[in-house]
Formats: sequence, C-alpha cells, structure tokens
Amino acid sequence: MMQEYEHEYAEFIYYTPGYLDREAQLWPVRAGRNIAKPHYKVGPKRIECYSLHFVLEGNVCFEFEGKRIELQPGDLFYLFPGRTYFYHALPSEKPLRMNWLAMDGSRVKPLLELAGLVPERPFGKGIVTRQVRELQEEMVEKLGNVERWSPSASLELQGGICRLLAELIPETAPAELSEPSGWIRECMEFMDLHATEGITVQQVAAFAGVHRSYFSNVFASQIGVSPQKFLQKIRMEKAKRLVVETDASVTEIALSLGYPNLYTFTRAFKMYFKMPPLAMRNSRT
Repeated sequence: MMQEYEHEYAEFIYYTPGYLDREAQLWPVRAGRNIAKPHYKVGPKRIECYSLHFVLEGNVCFEFEGKRIELQPGDLFYLFPGRTYFYHALPSEKPLRMNWLAMDGSRVKPLLELAGLVPERPFGKGIVTRQVRELQEEMVEKLGNVERWSPSASLELQGGICRLLAELIPETAPAELSEPSGWIRECMEFMDLHATEGITVQQVAAFAGVHRSYFSNVFASQIGVSPQKFLQKIRMEKAKRLVVETDASVTEIALSLGYPNLYTFTRAFKMYFKMPPLAMRNSRT
C-alpha cells in the first residue's frame, strides 16, 4: 500500500538475497511504485546496484552525465551503480507514475547490454510493451508477497527477472561478445558432459536456473549458435571420434550417444557430415 511522502505517494519493497541468488549472480534488491506530486524530484544521487524505472503515466526529465532526456509512458530509464543521476516530474495531464525494480549480481550488466541499456545511453523509448508492463507488475507483486527467503521464492524471482529482461532484448541483439559469461561457460561444460544422455535445452536452462527462451537468447548471442545446434555439434564430434578411432559397431555408437536406434543416428550423421558413418570409417582406412 502506498504511503504519503514529501514528494510522492510510494510503496517500497525490499529483498535480501540468499545463497541461490548469489550462486545465480542475479537477484532483486528492491522494487516499488509511486505517484509523484507536482514538485517531485530525485537527486543528484548515486546507487550501488542497478535500478530499472518504468514510466507508466505522466512525463519525467532524466539527467545523466550532463545530458537531459524527456521520457513519457512507454519509456524507461536505468540507474547504473556509481554514476550520478537526477530526475524530476514534468508538467502533464496526469501525474507522473512509475514502477521500479532494482537488481544486483554480475549477470545484470551484460544482460542490460543485450537490451541496449548501457551507461552511455541508460534509457529506452517506446520499449515498455504491454507484455513488459505486465511482467514488471508481476515482479513487484511477487516481491511484495515474499515474507521470508526460501529456495522456491528465490528461483521464482530469478525466473521473473529473466522473463522481463528477455522481453526487453530485441531480435537484433549483438550476435557476439568477446568472452562468454561465466555461467554460459558452465552451461557449455554441462552440455559437453551430458550431451550423450539426450539432454534437452530445457534441462540446460533448468541447470542454469533461467527461463528457456532467455537462456537460448543469451547463449546464441554469446556463442554464435543456438543451444540445440551446440548440443548436436558435441554429439556429432563424439560420433566422428568413435567411428574413426574405434572398431565399435554403428549400432553400438548410436546407442552410446543416446540415439534411440541405428536409423535415427545414421540419418543425423549423414545430414551433418554429408556421408554415412561406415563410409567415413572406410575412407580413413
């Protein structure tokens, strides 16, 4: 419930992360809602985490590094840690109304970069779609319902953050980064270890503790191929080694790699290498 303050009516919700949050390197810090009074202003201020602000009604002037931008409903702005910001309400037919979500963890910054939110341009115009609005409202509600920390609440909140950020990432997100994130490398190791057991992309996303679509987007943007194609590459490389370097039968290789039968494996092998397994084996002798 909102309370009255000097410059606004606001509700503040706080969250204390647990071990699952810190292992995932992503967690909410606080969230809230507000309705600004005419003289509403904040700053100059700095914060220690990342804070995403959604403009729902009215207009706001957002200032950062000597720049000034006017935002309206459907826009958002972001506060990065250690930087100075100032924002205040602008005259409009409706009072300024915003929701916000503050987050922390080493994964936040690279995820924001995928959404085009960087310290040099910490705002987005017209990107608060109906789906984004519903997801951020849901996150505020979920945080408000957490009475005490629990593993299930932690995973639910992580999933909510990932769904929200995934919705903000455009289809034209950068295709590559110089170095995969630590958690993506862990997923690649998990995939390499269990690829022959027939694991799915959903199982890898569950291992990472994130939503499947979010995992697929981030994986593809950092590695350059989809998780499904990466799993296929691992299985085919293992298949090639077994075909060329061992005397195992093709049926034995197929079943060892998690394929249900000889036909499925042979078809997949031929599509990938443009020749059947026995032809490759015979070409190496």
